[in-house]
Formats: sequence, C-alpha cells, structure tokens
Amino acid sequence: MISHKLRTRSIAAFFVGAVAVTASLPGAASAAPPAQPQRPVCPGPVGLDAARCHAHVVTDAKGTPNAASAPKGYGPAQFRGAYQLPAGATTPQTIAIVDAYDDPKIESDLGIYSSTFGLPPCTTTSGCFRKVNQSGNAGPYPRSDSGWALEIALDVEVAHAICPNCKILLVEAANNSLTNLAAAVNTAAKLGATEISNSYGGSEFSSEVSDSAYNHPGIAVTASSGDNGYGLFGYPAASPYVISVGGTTLSLGPENSYGGETAWSGGGSGCSSYVSAPAWQAADPNWTLTGCGTKRAVADVAADADPSSGAAVYDTLKYQGRSGWFQVGGTSLSAPLIAGVYALAGNAASFPYPAAALYSHQLDSPATLHDVTGGSNGSCPTIMCSAGTHYDGPTGVGTPSGVGAF
Repeated sequence: MISHKLRTRSIAAFFVGAVAVTASLPGAASAAPPAQPQRPVCPGPVGLDAARCHAHVVTDAKGTPNAASAPKGYGPAQFRGAYQLPAGATTPQTIAIVDAYDDPKIESDLGIYSSTFGLPPCTTTSGCFRKVNQSGNAGPYPRSDSGWALEIALDVEVAHAICPNCKILLVEAANNSLTNLAAAVNTAAKLGATEISNSYGGSEFSSEVSDSAYNHPGIAVTASSGDNGYGLFGYPAASPYVISVGGTTLSLGPENSYGGETAWSGGGSGCSSYVSAPAWQAADPNWTLTGCGTKRAVADVAADADPSSGAAVYDTLKYQGRSGWFQVGGTSLSAPLIAGVYALAGNAASFPYPAAALYSHQLDSPATLHDVTGGSNGSCPTIMCSAGTHYDGPTGVGTPSGVGAF
C-alpha cells in the first residue's frame, strides 16, 4: 500500500532592490496581464504511484521555453504588495519544500535570485538554507532532472520571496513516486518544518483514505490542486490533512497594489472519489452547492498560478537547453506562496489542521481574504468549476489579504 529572524537593514534592502527591478515587470495596471503561450514543465503522463510537478513555463510561439538575462514575471514586490504581506515572520519558521530528484545548482541560483531582488542571502553557511535527501541526510542525492529542477527553483525562490527571514529546508525525494515523495514529507516534519509545500500530484487511489503521510497536525501542509482544470486535481490535493491550493490570474494596481483576480482556467478543482469531507469543510454555508455530497472538495484557498501572471524564476540547470530567467506559473506557484503566507502568520501550530481556520475566517473576518468571484476552469452544474461569492471549487475561500486568515 502507498504510504506516503531579519535585521532592519536587510528589510530595507529588500524593498529597495525589489523596486529597482520591478519597473520592467508586467502588471503595472489593474488590467489582467495578456495571455502568453505556456507549456507544462513536467508533461507526463505518469503511472500509478507517480506524480508530475505542477509548474507551467512561458514559451515562444513555437513552444520553446523563454529564457532571458533579466527577470520576467512577478517578483517579491508584486506578490507581497498585492497580497498585503508583512516584511517577515515574527517567530522562527522553517518552510520545507518537497520535490523529486536533485537540483545541484539551487543554492547558487537562490543566491542570484536574492541579490537581484534585494533579498537577504539564504545559504547553508548562514543556516538559512538546508538541502537533504528523503532520508534527511546531506547526500547522497538523487539524479538531477531538468524539469523538476525548474520546479525546485520556483518553489524555493518563491518561498524566500514571500518570507525572506524564514529558513528553507529542501527535501529531495529519490524520484517522483508518491511513495518516495510521501517519505520526504515525513522527513520534513521530523526535521522541524513549520510549513511543508508540495507542488505535485498524481491520480487518486482507493487506499488514500488510510494514507497518513500528510497527516502532521500543527504543520501547514500545502498541496497544489493541479493544472488541468475541473475534475483533474488528484492526490495529495484530495488529502483531508492538507491545505489544497487552487490558482488565479493576479492583476496588479498602481505601485504593486492588488488589482483583482479571477480563477485561472487551468487550476484543478473537484470532488474526491474516495476521501470524506472534513467537518470544517462540510459545515461551509455553500457546501450543498458543491455537489460533493460527503466527499472532500478541492480547493481550500488559492493564489496566483496563471503563467501569464507568473513568477520570475532563476534556473541554471538547463531546461530544454535554456537557462537564466524564466516566467513560471501553475499551481506549483500558488502552493509555496501560500506556505509562505502561513509562515508569515506563524499560527499553524495553533490548529490541528490549519485549513479549518480559513473556512471560519471567510465568514468571521472577510477582510482577511480576497473573495474571487470571476473566472472558471471548466463546465459543470455546480460551484466546483466557477468562481463565485464565498466558497467555490477553483479558488476555495479566496486569496490572501494580509495574513489574518492564516
């Protein structure tokens, strides 16, 4: 069976560096960024007990990934401005990134990303960055994979962008099997992660109902909902123990303010085939409109995922023969982004399952979430494929407006 702190000087440097770079970045107006060609980074298909990463990279018209010598896409100032996020976490936090295979260049690439955007360095020497294999050891590491390396770069860099004084723990699974990825999740929990981000997914399977790999009370475990639209979300997004993260298209207003969001057409959503809905989800006032009956609904919350409003990512392990700055989206972006928001809030340990707080806050403290009410990811007779008031499938209870809901 499948088992599965910032000095003031550094903060000032972050804001100065980010502003210096963002003048050439997209999204200066509140209009949605123009659609751009894109392709899945880990296209699949994958077999049983296997996962694909949920990153999508912007390409040229011929499908060749765009790589540049300067950032293209949203950076720290855009994400932190739009979602009204604080400068850093107020308590020590460790964000674990779980991915498959090895990225031997991730620490040096993170260094370039940090210096480009004026973020404080995050290195092994400083104690900020740590990389281990799925057993928790500093090697040997699995073989490298260019697709998963771009995924790793996205996850690590976005987590550092959102919470620049958080520690980053990268746990590399031996391969993309759900079994090994689950082992890496358990290792992350054992090594003291306060948040664990998972930007991958595979097909649901009947024995997932007894899977405890993602069951880590008091830790914010995020899982991307997938990139293939309504009905195609998979596992671990369906786990009742995770915060399932859907996707939006994020528009910016003046000076990187929030300009609005719509559901991203690719974001995954739907009703689990096997897992029962947690009590806190089934109690939502919109629950009967989901059509899920007694089954778990995906997603719980959302954030930017559209590659056209995607993140600037620096990666030098050549992907499709190219290296440098890529623009990357997919719910692989939204999962580490939300993990970073949980780290900034620092409240995950207050709840057995942190997702539960999201559902109460959408009603009790609605100003702490952006209620996304436009856009869809498919066609269906329920709220599971179209964004609307309060809970819906593609965007869950909404997107961050500060950290009050987290």
